[in-house]
Amino acid sequence: MKVRNPRTGQYDYELLVDTPKMVENKVGEIRVAQKAWQKCTIEERVSVLQKWLSSFTQFQGEIAELLAIDTARKRIAKVETGGIIGLMQAWSYRAPQLYNPPAERPSASATTVQIGQQWVPYGVVGVISPWNFPLLLALIDTIPALLAGCGVLLKPSEVTPRFMDGLEKSIAAVPELAAVLKLVRGGAEAGKAVVNNVDAICFTGSVPTGKKIGAACAERFIPAFLELGGKDPAIVLEDADLEVATDAILRSCVGATGQACQSLERIYVHENIHDLFVEIITQKAKAVTLTTNPEKGQMGPLIFEKQAEKIQEQIDDAVTKGATILCGGKVENIDGGLWCAPTVLTNVNHDMEVMVDETFGPLIPIMSFSTEEQALEWANDSIFGLSASVFSKDRDKAIEIASQIEAGAISINDGSLTNKVYDAEKNSFKESGINGSRMGDAGFLRFFRKKALLIQTAHPETMANFEEKNT
Repeated sequence: MKVRNPRTGQYDYELLVDTPKMVENKVGEIRVAQKAWQKCTIEERVSVLQKWLSSFTQFQGEIAELLAIDTARKRIAKVETGGIIGLMQAWSYRAPQLYNPPAERPSASATTVQIGQQWVPYGVVGVISPWNFPLLLALIDTIPALLAGCGVLLKPSEVTPRFMDGLEKSIAAVPELAAVLKLVRGGAEAGKAVVNNVDAICFTGSVPTGKKIGAACAERFIPAFLELGGKDPAIVLEDADLEVATDAILRSCVGATGQACQSLERIYVHENIHDLFVEIITQKAKAVTLTTNPEKGQMGPLIFEKQAEKIQEQIDDAVTKGATILCGGKVENIDGGLWCAPTVLTNVNHDMEVMVDETFGPLIPIMSFSTEEQALEWANDSIFGLSASVFSKDRDKAIEIASQIEAGAISINDGSLTNKVYDAEKNSFKESGINGSRMGDAGFLRFFRKKALLIQTAHPETMANFEEKNT
């Protein structure tokens, strides 16, 4: 497969694709090694992970450089690799604390029976990750699954695949790990092969693809942990600190060029502060600099050309239906890369695609509301329920509003805090996902099936007890 460079627009990398048979063979190899991996103690698996941490650190610079080409983001690439080191350290500490199957106990319903319990990891977990944060979203599920005793078959996105070359070197340096963690290269066909051969799936990506994967997993009776798209709202109450709100919302909307599922994508501001809010955030949006010179600037190009088309379509649809563009407003080709400056839109409504469909770009559409009930109605008028934000100087009022938003994580007086806080368990609402949280303790515990051992301590019941005359 030819792979596009997001900064130059050139197809300058070739991805050698795994065939379905190759994927099947990799799963077979993992299954053989996973039997011994499962029998290791949690401490032994942590020891192997620590070896990988050491190896990953050695290749960190190379991986970050490849990520920077994949995404055209140098600083975020370094932050992303550093975040993986943090994840490895955190799970190495927390997983042994969590691995604690209950001790044998008597049954409350059958007094002569003792109950033992085992936690059995899934044999091979398939991880299919997206293009926007290629490394982080590949390993955020992989690391705890490995520590649980699962083998992992990882297929990152074919849109941003270069980093796999460095990551694979770090894995190969730890033979015990390489036996139970293998990478798959390719697109949809390779992804289907992963789904068709593993015992559980972790998928991060769009709602349409997530639905297809969920249906395929249902056919095979295997679990699908789906973390899908978002259309995150922000509610700015009348008493909000406008400097805090505009700084946080701007960063959340256009940081990483808006290419994050937890980016804020629709803003509801109380009518009494609406005009001032719009004035302040527009000034700040205009001041954001583009990294057309890769050595400086704050916001990079759009990574995926198909997403760039969708962003322009949303802008055009909004303008056609009466929206006003205060800054930005156009996807431009600069030296082959596709760029969109931060775009503030007013006079928008829920008849416009920009207020109901996921954008995944640096757009800031703003509506005014008159009552809290109206703001909540609009915030909840969505098929998505990933995360949201509330801004108010009154902490209790903010929490009261947050408790009524139909989403899995609500940031108070900030935006997109789920990209910093990994130890708060949450579930996606509506079509933004399904099944166990990847955050918090559940991020590890969801990879176990519970097996009950029912031990009879007295003589078992006999057929004499079924005699009708004893009724």
